[in-house]
Amino acid sequence: MERALPTIAVLGAAGLIGQAVATDLAAAGFGVHAVARRFTAAQRAGFGDGAVEAPIAGLDAAALAHLLDARGVEIVVNCLGVLQDGPGGTTEDVHRGFVSRLLAALRALGRPALLVHLSIPGRADDDRTAFSRTKRAAERLIEASGLPYVILRPGFVVAPAAFGGSALLRALAMLPATLPAALAQRPLAAIAVGDIGRTVEAVARRWAAGEREWSAAWELVERQPGTAGAMVEGLRRRLGGPKPRLAMPAWLLRAGATAGDLVARLGWQPPVRSTALAELDRGVTGDPSGWIAATGIEPTPRGAMLAGLPATVQERWFARLYLLKAPIVAVLALFWVASGSIALAASFDAAVAILTTAGFAPAPARAITIASSVLDIAVGLAIAWRRTCRGGLLAGILVSLFYMAGAAAITPGLWIEPLGALVKTFPAIVLMLVALATLEAR
Repeated sequence: MERALPTIAVLGAAGLIGQAVATDLAAAGFGVHAVARRFTAAQRAGFGDGAVEAPIAGLDAAALAHLLDARGVEIVVNCLGVLQDGPGGTTEDVHRGFVSRLLAALRALGRPALLVHLSIPGRADDDRTAFSRTKRAAERLIEASGLPYVILRPGFVVAPAAFGGSALLRALAMLPATLPAALAQRPLAAIAVGDIGRTVEAVARRWAAGEREWSAAWELVERQPGTAGAMVEGLRRRLGGPKPRLAMPAWLLRAGATAGDLVARLGWQPPVRSTALAELDRGVTGDPSGWIAATGIEPTPRGAMLAGLPATVQERWFARLYLLKAPIVAVLALFWVASGSIALAASFDAAVAILTTAGFAPAPARAITIASSVLDIAVGLAIAWRRTCRGGLLAGILVSLFYMAGAAAITPGLWIEPLGALVKTFPAIVLMLVALATLEAR
C-alpha cells in the first residue's frame, strides 16, 4: 500500500525561495502550509487555504510546536533569513535564535519530523559577515540536535521572480556599464530555483517511503560555475540590455552600500548593502558532487537557467525602473520635507504675505502657514519610512490636490506666476503615482 505524502510547512514562504519551493511542492501533490509574517494579495490567492500568516520569526518554541502539531506537519522547510540587522530582526535572532526555538519545537512534537534548512555555501573559515557567521552557527545547532535534518546550501539563485541580489543584477544588466573589474571576476556559482524545489521534493518522497535517518548537508550549485561579471552579461543578453561602454567605479558601489545601510534603518530592504557587497566580494562557491550523488538530480546549466527566464517587455520595464525606485522615493521625501521646512524658515514671511494679500488676517495667515508646513514635513517623513510610505504618498497626492484647489479659489494669480510653482505640482503628483506603482518589493 502506497504511503500518503507528508504534510510540509514552508517557513518564510513569502520570500523568493520559499514561495517557489512551496508552489512546487503543492503542484507535486504535497499538502503544503505556506507560513510567513505577511503575504501579498497575489501570494495569498495563490496559496489559498494553505497560506498561514503569523509572526513566525518571533514565535517561541511552544507556539511553533502548536503551529506545526495542529496542522500535522511532518517536514519543515526553513527559508527564513535576513541579510543584516534591521527593523525586521537581527541576524543573530532570525538565524541562530529562531533555529534554536524551532529545534525545541520539533522535539516537543513527540513524533518523527524532518527539518530541511536553507543555508549558504562556501567555507566557514571564510565567513566575514554577521549574516554568514550566524547562518553557520544555525547549521552547528542543527547538526548537534540529534534530529533528522537536511541542510541545503544553494548558490546564487536564478528564478523567474526577482528580489534582492537577483533583482540588482537584472538592473545592472540594463545599464551601459560593467561591474568593477575586481568584482566582475569574483566566482558566482548559481542554481536554478526549480532545482531547490526538486531537491526538497526528492527528500520528502524518500521520507514518505519510510527513510528516517537523515543528517545531510548539500551544496546546490551548477557544475560549471562562472563569475559575477559573466552573470550580468548573460542577463544583459537575455533581456536585450545596452552594450556596456564603461566600467562602474568601485567607489560608487561602496557609496551605494553605505546609503543602503542607512535606509535599511527606515525599514527598506535595498539590495546594495555592506553585507551584500562583502558577500559578493567573497564570491559564491560550492561543490555539488555530494548533492548530485545523493539525489541523482543534475543541476540546470547556466545557459538553460538564463534561457528559462522571461524576457518580456514587463521584465525590461522592471529592470530599468528598479534602480530608479530608491531615488524616486528619496526625492519625494526630501521634496516634501524641504517644502515645509523652507516655508517655516526662510520663506515664512513671504508665505504669510500671500495669504494676507488674499484677505486673511495676519494671525490666521500665520497659523495656516505653520499648519501647512508641518503637514508637508509629516508627509515627507511618512514617505521616507517604509511602513508608512504608501500612506505618505497617498496623503501627498491628496494634499497637492487640496493646495491646487485652494490656490485656484483663494489666489488664482499663482497659476500664472513666472516660475510656475503650482503648474509644477502636476509632475510631482505623477511621480508619486509612479512611486505607488513600484512600491511593492515582492
